[in-house]
Amino acid sequence: MDDPAPRRPSRLRSVRARLVVGAAVLLTIAFAVAVVALREVLHLRVDDRIEQELAREAEELRLLAVAEDPASGSPAYVGPEALLTAFLERNVPSPSEAFYAFVDGRPLLSSFDAPTSVLDDPALVAAWTSAEQPYRDDLTSGGRDLRILVTPLIADDTTLVGTLVVAVDPEDELSEVDRNLGALVVVALLVTALGTVAAWTIAGRVLRPVHELTAAARATGAGELGRRIDVAGHDELAELGHTYNEMLDRLERTFRDQRAFLDDVAHELRTPITIVRGHLELLPDDPAQRAATLTLVSDELERMTRYVDDLLTVARAGRPDFLRVELVDVADVLDGALERARAMATRSWERSPAPRAGELLTEADPDRLLQAMLALLTNAVQHTTDGDRIVAGATAGPDSMALWVADHGPGVDPDDRDRLFERFSRGPVSTDRRPDGTGLGLAIVAAIAAAHGGRADVVDTPGGGATFRIHLPRRILEEPA
Repeated sequence: MDDPAPRRPSRLRSVRARLVVGAAVLLTIAFAVAVVALREVLHLRVDDRIEQELAREAEELRLLAVAEDPASGSPAYVGPEALLTAFLERNVPSPSEAFYAFVDGRPLLSSFDAPTSVLDDPALVAAWTSAEQPYRDDLTSGGRDLRILVTPLIADDTTLVGTLVVAVDPEDELSEVDRNLGALVVVALLVTALGTVAAWTIAGRVLRPVHELTAAARATGAGELGRRIDVAGHDELAELGHTYNEMLDRLERTFRDQRAFLDDVAHELRTPITIVRGHLELLPDDPAQRAATLTLVSDELERMTRYVDDLLTVARAGRPDFLRVELVDVADVLDGALERARAMATRSWERSPAPRAGELLTEADPDRLLQAMLALLTNAVQHTTDGDRIVAGATAGPDSMALWVADHGPGVDPDDRDRLFERFSRGPVSTDRRPDGTGLGLAIVAAIAAAHGGRADVVDTPGGGATFRIHLPRRILEEPA
């Protein structure tokens, strides 16, 4: 029974929704904290202004008390009644402010619109008029919270003769502050709403590559390996998209190689299997014929083994463990390949004078390089005759190098040069040899070159023939001190 397809997350449970909700919550908390903090700061400023206003009124009363008449130099105001009356005449209270003047414990004057309810409390009035030191007080009268400053008038530094009471109602200012904060809260809510909408839009655009990645992954799971995601920009999501596309390239290449491998196996092994089966079914009774048949079957089985080995080499060329890299002396590779090639056929085997031992070092897999050079030498044997000259060598530049095998056979048609490095591609062979190769030798050479980060090609040999080359990047290791 197939597993049910995973359900897509609902919008409310999606990453996009969680990001937007998180952003909205953070905005709300930030605005709430800001409004509460701003309210406290503004209320403190109102309190400070009221304290400064009360102190200013007390200072003005003190200045009037010590004022002198310019003409006579005597005190400008004689007696508490004159001083308090002059103070009330010279100072116009603000709408939230009120003055009360007392002489000998009795109410004398009060400012316009000053609430009279406070005078209905004999104990409060007695406390004010008996105070001999200035003091601050808060009280509630008629449903209003008042800030009070009591300033006594002392005659001859000993006798209490009068009292000035300044009362300030902060309600109007505090109400104005709260109204402004209410408007600020409305603005904050609108900003939060707009921010949430903007966050939803931005999150959608930011997460769009993730949705495309999900869709591409679903398509890949369904077998659609050719789908890729569009990548724009250079941020982390773009890097994720590039990495995912590269992974799909590798997967597609791996599946393509697997299919090609299976197709090649089915195609190339069908003929030898048919031959083996046919001869075994018709195995004669005559010993000589039976021996000949078994020899033929053995040859076909050996050819199948070579097919399988060569196919596996080409198929494994893209795997990370295909190469075992170490420091290689290219001269040793050339010498080893020519030593083995001399047993293949009678040819005029030569090696270029350079490189000598120790002259050309690089970081590569020595076994794979030897395998590639043997494939090129084998190819040269198949396209030459006895006594023909075959030369192996290597050249190097600052950043690259090339191993090559030159022969003087029939050469390669320019139209066939790219095709030669494909699987099961064969060129014309010499007249005294049959095409007994697997057709994978040059494909193996190209695969080994590509695994090293290089390539393989073929050019004409001066004087006739073909020169097959393996181009590789030259990686020189620093010698330890």
